[in-house]
Amino acid sequence: MFDTHVHAGPCVTERLLDDVDTVAAYEAAGFDGCVLKGHCESTVGRAAAAGKGRRITVYGGIVLNHVVGGLNPAAAAAALTLGARVVWLPTVDARAHRDAALSHPPSCTPELGEGPSYAAPPRDDSTAAALRTIFGLVADHDAVLATGHLGADELDWVVDVALAAGVQRVLLTHPSFTVPALSAEHTRALCERGATAEITAYQLLHQPACDAASLAAFIRTVGPEHCLLSSDAGQPSSPPAPQALHQLVDALAGEGLDRGVLRAMSGDLPAALVSPR
Repeated sequence: MFDTHVHAGPCVTERLLDDVDTVAAYEAAGFDGCVLKGHCESTVGRAAAAGKGRRITVYGGIVLNHVVGGLNPAAAAAALTLGARVVWLPTVDARAHRDAALSHPPSCTPELGEGPSYAAPPRDDSTAAALRTIFGLVADHDAVLATGHLGADELDWVVDVALAAGVQRVLLTHPSFTVPALSAEHTRALCERGATAEITAYQLLHQPACDAASLAAFIRTVGPEHCLLSSDAGQPSSPPAPQALHQLVDALAGEGLDRGVLRAMSGDLPAALVSPR
């Protein structure tokens, strides 16, 4: 198994385990690798340190939230040069995230407040130039562009323009989550253009009105070949990330999805998506 989305400490939000213990948990559980994600800083150096001497592969990335300059090509370029395998568009600082009144972690500088929010065209045409530059950088490094918490009305533009810029790995971040709340049909259309859809254990554990049956129905409509499974775990209120991902697989198998297909969705597909060619 390979988890492309796990949160660990240190973080401005409380986490269940730190980087080293998170990686150790994946190794003990027999995983092939993981991607460390932090809402407020690049995790590239952290992944290199936590993965040193380990059997498993550990990658890092960067989320383009306000504390790294938002839609900041320089931050993306530095992270990619250092080895980032995923560049996430804004999450907690996405305008759609704020509009949905989802939680926002404490600012690294509380006296400055939570800062600005960010959106892509057609919601905010002023960000088009920066986004095109970021997409070009991701393409040059053959990394993954993940859509973060942008809204449903922004994702057609992002996917089409990113693919046109040469990005070959586009990941729709939990499209059926509260944000962006994409329909299965819309998600399938984006995947048929070249994107991959993420389904997370966090959704099963914490998303209102979400259960295994609804996630299984979503996967069937989108097509299992277009979907990967991740944990998005690391919160004290969630099980340890490897356990959370196994729980998701078991729940979906209980809804009739083939275990062999689920193993591919939680192993071969995510590993191929993020690993360098």
